Amino acid sequence: MFEFAFGVDDLATTWITYSPLQEAVFSLRARRRPAVYPHYRRWTASWATEYRELDFGLLDALVTPRVWVPDFLTPRPSSRRPSFESELALLARTAPETVAKDFAAAYRGDGAPLPAALASRLDDPERLLAHCVAQLRGYWERCLLPRWWPRARAVLEADLAYRGRLFAEHGAEGLFADLSPQLSWHAGVLRLDDPDPRVRALGGRCTRVAGRGLVLLPTLCGRNAHTVIDPGEPPVISYPARGTALLDEQPPPQPPDALAELIGPPRARLLLLLAHPATTTALAHRLGVTPGAVSRHLSALSAAGLLTRTRSGRSVLYARSPLGTALTTHGR
Repeated sequence: MFEFAFGVDDLATTWITYSPLQEAVFSLRARRRPAVYPHYRRWTASWATEYRELDFGLLDALVTPRVWVPDFLTPRPSSRRPSFESELALLARTAPETVAKDFAAAYRGDGAPLPAALASRLDDPERLLAHCVAQLRGYWERCLLPRWWPRARAVLEADLAYRGRLFAEHGAEGLFADLSPQLSWHAGVLRLDDPDPRVRALGGRCTRVAGRGLVLLPTLCGRNAHTVIDPGEPPVISYPARGTALLDEQPPPQPPDALAELIGPPRARLLLLLAHPATTTALAHRLGVTPGAVSRHLSALSAAGLLTRTRSGRSVLYARSPLGTALTTHGR
């Protein structure tokens, strides 16, 4: 059991963001245990060639067999919506002794021996750190950034928007209770009950937020809420993001040139997606844009008679009208 004790002002310094570096490192879990992360299978297959051109032995070793990650590889974000490069620069400034300590702690907690790709390099942790930074940059630029990150970022942004509304409507107790079944809030104390028996073997601890702020990080590659191994690190909790199944969806279809020229590429893509009814939010996830941008295009398409609107509870479902279907058919 991990406890985070809040003072009077600590809730005001609790914030939610996402970390591109954390998501890059955590995505390596999908190679370790593909059955646990089925929404990554198509993606890992799509960048298999590029991954093999990197030092994949080292990249694989950054995650233990039971998918533990050394704390230094995922530094707590120091700003909201940090860039990958800014986080990588922060990683590069890690003290060499921390690199060796965190690798040892992760593999010791996992119960697995250090792989050769690490054991042969730990005598020179400064050089090992530089190589980790270089390989993570290559992995990001060649495998993740071109196609995966736009989709991943859209899902993470949607999670932030949802959590913000939840906190405004239900306060801290409602927010924490919805993040994960492992989290509970009572009398100014947030409790995290990690189900992993190896984590439990480390023993419980109480961390005082004490003005440092608690950072909550949604992740697309996590099954439970969890925190860092080192109790001396600033308070941070990662939790499973909503909508991870959206990662496995096929990319939006590309509209025919004639249709795109007639009504514009964004509206043409929407029209093709709406062969089946969908909400504004779902369409925004698929396209990796804001719901506001989608809403403007939907209004224009509806006004032109190309869409129908049906209310379902509190949601509005859009679908192609017969005229819209005819337009997409003839536009091919």
